[in-house]
This record gives sequence, structure tokens and C-alpha cells, in this order.
Amino acid sequence: MDLSYTPEEEDFRARLRDWLARELPALPPKPSPDDWPGRRAYDLGWQRRLHDAGYADVHWDGTPSARLIFLEETEKAGAPYVGANFVGLLHAGPTIAAEGTAEQRARWLPPILRGEEVWCQGFSEPGAGSDLAALRTRARRDGDTYVVTGSKIWTSHAEVADWCELLVRTDPGAPKHRGITWLALPMDTPGVTVRPLRTLAGSAEFAELFLDEVRVPVANRVGEENDGWRVTMVTLSFERGTAFAGEVVACRRVLGELAGEARKNGRWDEPAVRRRLGRLHAEFRALWRLTQWNVSAAEASGGVPGAGGSVFKLRYSHARQELYDAAAEVLGPDCLDLNRPWVLERLSSLSYTIAAGTSQVQHGIIAERILGLPKGR
Repeated sequence: MDLSYTPEEEDFRARLRDWLARELPALPPKPSPDDWPGRRAYDLGWQRRLHDAGYADVHWDGTPSARLIFLEETEKAGAPYVGANFVGLLHAGPTIAAEGTAEQRARWLPPILRGEEVWCQGFSEPGAGSDLAALRTRARRDGDTYVVTGSKIWTSHAEVADWCELLVRTDPGAPKHRGITWLALPMDTPGVTVRPLRTLAGSAEFAELFLDEVRVPVANRVGEENDGWRVTMVTLSFERGTAFAGEVVACRRVLGELAGEARKNGRWDEPAVRRRLGRLHAEFRALWRLTQWNVSAAEASGGVPGAGGSVFKLRYSHARQELYDAAAEVLGPDCLDLNRPWVLERLSSLSYTIAAGTSQVQHGIIAERILGLPKGR
């Protein structure tokens, strides 16, 4: 596989760099981390700028190389991340593009790309743990609607979302993987209650979601009834295979900053610190190559990442934790100062071996789907 860039792709890079150099100085000040309405407006404003400049759909319709160049250049330039638009742009949107009807794609995809609507993810449940298929939120068919009752947890960006990608159980008598349906829930529907959750790092981008006899049109179902587990695997393949790609670039930038800090404060003179940072440098270079491979492989197979995304997610989540552990070593006693760079990020990194499927789940996927080992009993 040729992972080099063509002259046309390098021309795309140059044009993107020029555009970023013009646009970034004109951005308004970034709002406080606790101001979620303000963050929503800021993130969607950036998405509208991307849309107007023709870069909004690079994650969906661009070539694999264009996507990777976009991620490299926006991160290097310090451009805003997708933020509140994360679920819509990188999870729900690609799933609808792959599995939705023409009418669903026409209704939901343009507002995501134009920065007009925010999505949240209603997958995890308090009683299911890492076993996503053990969900118990029920959806009873009543004519042209589903009547949904249950609860979700760790619902990303629910407090500012317009829509929720929601997993429900439509056939309680079926085997647990076969009675699930994927619905698009309007968040202003009567019976929806959102309760924000605060994380160890002090942020509140997650929430509990309570659903009390909530009516969702059958027309909002993506895929067939009781075929939601297969549709969910499409969503999770994007989440694990490509959604973290930009963060690899960010981690490589942080690693360079850490090396600079170590040279300033004298920790660079310690061979163990240099070895640790050098090994992480090699680790993130390899992860970027794996990202290139995953994106290219997805394009060759119809645009949906495969099980190789679990290899990436497993190694990336641990590498990210190792990176911020190295940051604590470089900072020394200052690693307890919440106002220092990388300290809050270290707390946040603890969640990465749980989010988007635990490391144990990824080990199982790799064993069964890549190595062909038998399922555990």
C-alpha cells in the first residue's frame, strides 16, 4: 500500500494551510469549558466556516489521503476540534450515510455538515457495563411510533443536542444481539430528561438520559427493526477506526511540547526520561501509519472501517495514558497543579481504556474477528 501523497494531495494541503492561516486569526475567543451553550455555538460556528469553504464533508466524501491531510493540518495549526459536533460528524452522520434511506440522508446529513444540529450518543446503560448488547431500554411499537422507556448513561453532549442516536430493545424475547433497533430521537420530545454528569477532570460533556414513554416515529429508524446491532457495529467501527485519528496528531504535538519542557526544566538529562519520550515518539508514528492503513482499508471496503479499528483503539488508548504519565514524570511535583498544562488531560486519559469499548472488549474482537479464535464460554 502506497502511503505517500500525490502532487494533487500536496496541493490540497497547501490550499488548506493558506485558508487556515486566514481564518484562524478571525475566530472569536473560545468560551469557558463550563459554558456548554457557548461551546456549542463556537463549535458549530467553526463547522459553518468549514462548510462555506468546502471542507465540511472531508470526513465522509473526501479521499482517505484528504481526510488525513485535513486532520494533520488543522491540528498543527491549532484549529478547533469538532467539539460538540463530535457524535454527529464522526459517529451518527457516517452511520446514516452508510445505512440510512435517501430521505434520512437528505434530512439529517446536511444540517450536520452546515453546523446547524448537534447529536448525542445514547448507547451505554447503567446496568449493562461493558456489555452493550445487554441494554434494557424498551421500545414498544404503537402504529407509526415506538414508545420508548428506559435510561442511558455517559450520553455525550446530551445537554446541548438536538438529536440522539439511540439503541433500544424492540424484541425482549429474541437473543440479546438480535432484538435491538437503532433510532434517531429528537431531544425535545416530551418525556426526555437530561441530567449532566461531571467527570474526574471537572468537565460535564456527559449526561444521564431518562426516557419516559417517549414517542419516536418509526420513520426515524435506521436499518430494519431488530437489526440494530448490525447498524451499531457500523457506528462503532467509525468510532474506533477513524474518529480518534485527529487525536493521534494532537498527541504527537504534545509529545514535542513535553520534550521541550524536559529540556527547560532539566529532566532531559535523565536517560530514563529520554528513553520514555523516544519510545512514545516511535509509538505515535506507528499509530499514525496504522491510521493511514485503516482509513485506506475502509475506503477500499465501501467506506466502513473494519475490525482493524479495534487494534488501533486498543493501542491508542493505552499509548495516550502512557503519554500523560510521561507528562507527569516531566512535570515532577507540578503534576498536581491543575493549572499546569497536561494535568487535566492526564485525568481525562484515564477514561480512554473504557470509552468506545473497553480494552477487554477490544481484545475479544481482535481474538475472534482477526485471529479467528473461538468465542469464550
